[in-house]
Amino acid sequence: MNSRIDTDSLAFLLADCARLMRTAFERRILVAGLGLTAGEARTLIQVAAVNGSRQLDIATRMGLEPMTVSAFLDKLQARGLIERQPDPLDRRAKRIVLSEAADAKLKQIGCEIRAVERDATQGFEHNLQDELRHALCTFRRNLQNAEQPAELERELRPAE
Repeated sequence: MNSRIDTDSLAFLLADCARLMRTAFERRILVAGLGLTAGEARTLIQVAAVNGSRQLDIATRMGLEPMTVSAFLDKLQARGLIERQPDPLDRRAKRIVLSEAADAKLKQIGCEIRAVERDATQGFEHNLQDELRHALCTFRRNLQNAEQPAELERELRPAE
């Protein structure tokens, strides 16, 4: 019986590359002297991606617990990078918006991300980078679409 799993399969390669990219990003953020942790930087990126999101939506996109994101947001707010504003549709919720000071910090974070990407794509032809980006966008969309029916099924299933 051959129970060996191919660690060069697409799933393993993507997971390893994601882990290595995250480690490289964390290291660059640490040594860049931005005054942020990697978690805070990732949170700021997610706030910028959909400025005005609710905390729960940010946590969902990041795959983190809302309390973890709340701690990151507290630190970002203390540094003057984000503001919590009332949600006009839900008085219990807050919308997270970027402050003007966030722009400069996001530009610095962007420089670090581009440096990690440059290191990771050394030797790639430009068209290969574009093809890889396109393929990964399709890959992500397919996985998101596959997850939606499972979420709907869980919501519609009667409580046990």
